[in-house]
Amino acid sequence: MSVGRYFKDIFDTVHGVFVGMKITLRYAFMKPVTVNYPEQRLSFAPRYRGIHEFEQNKCIACDLCAKACPVDCIYIEKTAPRRIDKVSGLVDESDPKNGKMLRFAIDYSKCLFCALCTEPCPTECIHMGKLHDLSGYSRGEAVVEFTELDKVGQHTPVPLWMERNKDSIEWVGKEYERVKAGVLAGSGGDIPKV
Repeated sequence: MSVGRYFKDIFDTVHGVFVGMKITLRYAFMKPVTVNYPEQRLSFAPRYRGIHEFEQNKCIACDLCAKACPVDCIYIEKTAPRRIDKVSGLVDESDPKNGKMLRFAIDYSKCLFCALCTEPCPTECIHMGKLHDLSGYSRGEAVVEFTELDKVGQHTPVPLWMERNKDSIEWVGKEYERVKAGVLAGSGGDIPKV
């Protein structure tokens, strides 16, 4: 090996280390891009697929959402199909010809959040919401009974983390009040303008 080649190898090694350290130092002093969740709110795109929101007063119990589900995680029990009032656009619960919705449940331990259940719905009574965390202590808590939620005026469940942090974190308190009041999340994005 020649002396020139030896010094060229040393130069290439030192240059490679210098270039690597330059990149490392540039990123070492950048502002972090992480979010201190739940203290800071996460931003979601307009088409984000979170936990479902279900409007029972619009549901005609056609079973199209359950048939479209690739993992069979939607459970519907009814006495008969339901009809929508053309004037109000809602199901008239007092009409004796209408069937009763006995159960509408989704098992989130199976759900893929693919949104295939929302596409065939003719009344748009089921759609994807903005809540993303439905943690619990048992598998039974992963099954959400939407008919029970409708009895208290809610369209989506209140997650455990939201229940615990509603008093200490401002945005969580506002979101908790929205869910408890039965207000739908909407399809707009949460991405802040820069």
